[in-house]
Amino acid sequence: MRKAYIVTVALFALAFSLAFASDPDPLQDFCVALKDYSEYSKSAVFVNGKFCKDPKLVKAEDFFFEGLNIAGNTDNKVGSNVTTVNVDTLPGLNTLGISLARIDFAPYGENPPHTHPRGTEILVVLEGTLFVGFVTSNPENRLFTKTLNKGDVFVFPVGLIHFQFNVGKTNAIAISGLSSQNAGVITIADAVFGSNPPINPDVLTKAFQLDKNVVEELQKKFEVDNY
Repeated sequence: MRKAYIVTVALFALAFSLAFASDPDPLQDFCVALKDYSEYSKSAVFVNGKFCKDPKLVKAEDFFFEGLNIAGNTDNKVGSNVTTVNVDTLPGLNTLGISLARIDFAPYGENPPHTHPRGTEILVVLEGTLFVGFVTSNPENRLFTKTLNKGDVFVFPVGLIHFQFNVGKTNAIAISGLSSQNAGVITIADAVFGSNPPINPDVLTKAFQLDKNVVEELQKKFEVDNY
């Protein structure tokens, strides 16, 4: 009986540790990240991947970001641009578990299929019309899609592959909120075909059921694009 109790407690402990595996709640008012680790190094504390500035030296500027009103350059192969406001650009976000991004789309531009391994995303369309969607995990791989217009909101669950595509003839703008100070991003095509060093073509040939020449051509294409 005691053994069963211990096993049950251990399983609950594991479940709770997984449930809180994302950004933890802060144990202080704020923990402003240091951009220059040599600065204030004697008084800095390392928390959640960043060194924290001495609270007595924190200024209003540490919680401030400007320029999100400026459109990003969409003159690229996918026709979109993501301006990220995370802990790397806004130090005051450290330990607060949130971030956001502005996404600009040229006509028929897209934010290609990608995932955020550490955060759920909620997106609101400011201008234009976007076709968006996400795919659930194996084995169902269900696709959920929706056409969004100005003022519409859509949620992409943490870790799932998702995309946004501008189906309009004019530019589109969206703002995304993320449940992490640094949600991370893995663009599927870039990661698979543009990894450094490249994945063995035989692996991708088998995985995607493609001709090896096609795989090698894709790797060359994404290598040129990324490096």
